[in-house]
Amino acid sequence: MDNNIKIAVEKIAEEAKVASRELGTLSTQIKDKALAAIAQALIDNTAEILAANEVDMENARKNGTSESLLDRLMVDESRVRAIAGSVLDIMALADPVGEIVKGWKNPNGLLINQVRVPLGVIGVIYEARPNVTVDATALALKSGNAIVLRGGSLAQETNQTMTKIVRDAATKTGIPENAIKALPRADRDSANALIGIDKYIDLLVPRGGEQLIKNVTENAKVPVLWAGAGNCHIYVHSDADFDDAENITINAKVQRPSVCNAAETLLVHRELEESLLPRLVASLREKGVTVYGCSSTQKLPGVEAASEDDWSTEYLDLKIAVKVVDSLSEAISHINRYSTLHSEAIITKDYDAAKTFCEQIDSAAVYVNASTRFTDGGEFMMGAEIGISTQKLHARGPMGLTSLTSTKYVIQGSGHIRP
Repeated sequence: MDNNIKIAVEKIAEEAKVASRELGTLSTQIKDKALAAIAQALIDNTAEILAANEVDMENARKNGTSESLLDRLMVDESRVRAIAGSVLDIMALADPVGEIVKGWKNPNGLLINQVRVPLGVIGVIYEARPNVTVDATALALKSGNAIVLRGGSLAQETNQTMTKIVRDAATKTGIPENAIKALPRADRDSANALIGIDKYIDLLVPRGGEQLIKNVTENAKVPVLWAGAGNCHIYVHSDADFDDAENITINAKVQRPSVCNAAETLLVHRELEESLLPRLVASLREKGVTVYGCSSTQKLPGVEAASEDDWSTEYLDLKIAVKVVDSLSEAISHINRYSTLHSEAIITKDYDAAKTFCEQIDSAAVYVNASTRFTDGGEFMMGAEIGISTQKLHARGPMGLTSLTSTKYVIQGSGHIRP
């Protein structure tokens, strides 16, 4: 590792740590004023953001970047408005800092309160999603945390532009300047330097591909809460409403295929093999989706043979794996075997089947008669999310404000000593 970048990143993290102590004590009013200023600054500087993004897009096209990744990278006027809107949504949420989670009085008269507090400094390592720059920063500020951003090289110009706009707007309203920091480089050395700074970074959130997450989780000296991949499933039970099944499947796969909550596998009950399966496959293919199917599905026109790898692949593209299953139990077993524990859905009118599915599927989000595309901080009324956790400790699913806090115990006595 380049020793100069290691020193530079450690200095950035140390400055953020100092700033976090002041930020953690700021009032809700100051933080909300900063968020309002950030949202307005994004709108006012849309042209600058779009110009920077066009540089990134042009470089990405020259390098042969896939269409799905280009979609994640692209920022237009409507997306800038949506990003600014998310900031305002976060501003409107209740401030978690200082919330008394629970409190009680001991028989000896001690008053004990468990109080929500910021984590301190959050490091975010991410790829190709410029909106993360703003979403993560807004969530960090509202929850009283400083943030260190290391975006990917694909979005370097966009990220740098957005970071400057956000930081300038926030500092003018009283937020410590060093509370929002971005690493000067978007390479592996900068990421490796960040994941080793256990003295100043309190939590790392990696958002990106399998290699990025693997590198961070295997080498970090800092607690990691990763935003996992999304091999999401739709299971159509034997009694499903046909229109619901088709609409939900198409929405989950086609509405935005490049994101982690898009469906990648469709399971259909054997009783629907002749009646509904052909309709679903035809509708998918009409939308431009390549279908990889089991032996039963391959009987239909245009279906390619699915390999074992297809059942565990996160395509992030207009592709889907389709399998006919004999029972609800087989569907559950298949999902729990191949899922990345992100989001799964059952389409059914059977209460007991839905209940069993929800109880036995081991994923962060489980849906009944709804698209997996709703696994999103904004859709969950969180304003945005810093990532979608597929872990089980501390936070799971979309990680909003409370996921970026811890608690401490505040104990009040009146001369108490322990006998």
